[in-house]
Amino acid sequence: MRFEIMRLDEVDGTTVDTTVVDAASVNRIVQQAAAIGQRLWIRPADTTAS
Repeated sequence: MRFEIMRLDEVDGTTVDTTVVDAASVNRIVQQAAAIGQRLWIRPADTTAS
């Protein structure tokens, strides 16, 4: 499963950066963000096939 991770602005909560990663990478990214107090929004990535 893949997840979309959005890094949020500290002041107004707007999206600063977006990346799509596999499930194995989510924990590493969350740990890094927690270490520096960064806000994230994580949701399942759209996997709709065309």
